[in-house]
Amino acid sequence: MGRAAIIDLRDGVADELHRSQETVLLRARVAEDAVVRIRLATPEDAEALERIRIRGWQVAYRHVFPPEQLDAMPIDWSRWLEWLTQPPPARCFVAEDEAGLLGFATVGPSAFPDRFGELHGLYVDPDRWGEGAGRALLARGEDELAETWDEAILWTLEDNPRTRRFYEAAGWRLDGTTGSFERLGVSAAIVRYAKRLSKSASRS
Repeated sequence: MGRAAIIDLRDGVADELHRSQETVLLRARVAEDAVVRIRLATPEDAEALERIRIRGWQVAYRHVFPPEQLDAMPIDWSRWLEWLTQPPPARCFVAEDEAGLLGFATVGPSAFPDRFGELHGLYVDPDRWGEGAGRALLARGEDELAETWDEAILWTLEDNPRTRRFYEAAGWRLDGTTGSFERLGVSAAIVRYAKRLSKSASRS
């Protein structure tokens, strides 16, 4: 989360972008006979991206935000469409298989671009949690960030144990920075994680 990621939580699209529409592929085994494909998002993905984001909020954050307000969140992909048509200096990668889009990750500069890159957001369709799409997206996002920065940060809800375990298993560590943001009448505490990035294929 961070400055840009707080915008992502508030508005649904972080202050980020992908630099071009060229296809980037990463194939990763996520189940015994399933393969996920990672590529850059395109404007045609806008509706699916927003549906995944809203569904993620509705399932993952029911213990933090009022469920009735989560269920009433509109699915408006116009901001994604604008962002993907005229992208800012960040990138959005999507994971897909034969059934369609599984999730997405957005990466780019942080509020301190001379020091850190940032994972602004990572969402996977709740119906596909635990199948490996999130790990593949995170790995691709880290690779992208490592091209420019030696270290990256991300923000997440303090009361978000599943997601925090996911990042910690991938080598991300709390750096002691905290904050909060207002959403749906709730002031939610957030915590910041950091990770040293490797420019090699192997990661901690």
